[in-house]
Amino acid sequence: MSGIADVARLAGVSKSTASRALTGGGYVSDDTRRRVSDAATSLGYVPSTSAVSLATGRTRTIALIVPKVNRWYFGAIVEGVERTLIPRGYDVTLYVAEPGSHDRESLYSTYLARKRFDGIIAVALEPDDADLERLANIGKPVVSIGNALSGVPTLGLDNVGITRIITQHLIALGHTDIAFVGSTPPTDAPAKDVDERSIGYRNAMNDHGLAVRIRDVPSTLTITDAYGAAASFLADAASRPTGVVAACDEVAIGVIIAARRMGISVPTELSVVGIDGHDYAEMFSLTTIEQFPLDQGVEATRLLLSMIEGEAGPVRRTEAATRLVVRASTAPPRSV
Repeated sequence: MSGIADVARLAGVSKSTASRALTGGGYVSDDTRRRVSDAATSLGYVPSTSAVSLATGRTRTIALIVPKVNRWYFGAIVEGVERTLIPRGYDVTLYVAEPGSHDRESLYSTYLARKRFDGIIAVALEPDDADLERLANIGKPVVSIGNALSGVPTLGLDNVGITRIITQHLIALGHTDIAFVGSTPPTDAPAKDVDERSIGYRNAMNDHGLAVRIRDVPSTLTITDAYGAAASFLADAASRPTGVVAACDEVAIGVIIAARRMGISVPTELSVVGIDGHDYAEMFSLTTIEQFPLDQGVEATRLLLSMIEGEAGPVRRTEAATRLVVRASTAPPRSV
């Protein structure tokens, strides 16, 4: 395996000059940098991250914090982050820390305290003061995807607005008996994005004089839990809603599966709308508000890298792109 001495010999420079050229740790002419780079490429030499860190004071590593990785949304963000970092020569360290878990406490008290990274991307972090203070004390650039964090550049959704849109879509079709499925169970930690989506649903119902029809059905944001919740509230034909606004597409898919197994026609007897643009949404002909988490991962990473390079502008919240896609899971109720 070739070393820095081999690169220096082939390029016709000293070892220290070759090291500076490859790590960016000092001035080297453009011509010399090209000769050293060409020599390293021909020999298959890659400078170690520890050498680069010693020379530049940077680790060329980004810390990515997510509450889960077994969900489509978070997996797509991880892909977007990694896709952006690799061409820039950065590594990513993934930390999975659910709210209220022991792992989350260890994340702040031990792993982040080591500061073995140049910046942090925090995904779906709940904006409580304790977490914010800990992030601020680390002293590294931070970008948030999801919930707005005070003093932190954030890329997120207008959760109230998009849920109002899909609720109004059902109301425009003639539905008046509409349930919101996926509100946070009382035993679970609060989820600001879900609470905001519930507010959007409630606002739309209130705007159209349907306050007495408001119904929240608790469920975790998974297909299996939504299936169980739907099987319960769909069982009574007399009280069954004609429309469902789901907190996310996975909840919507669970509702559709439950309805089909119970012989309830979607959309003839039950219209269902979701939020996300999940990979399975088209398979289930689901009307949904699409968001693009892979693109969010790319955009957040580019912003963080610009902050690391000292190029970022003022702290602000940026609204992520969304799009309403109407498919065959929604139709007017039978009586319309």
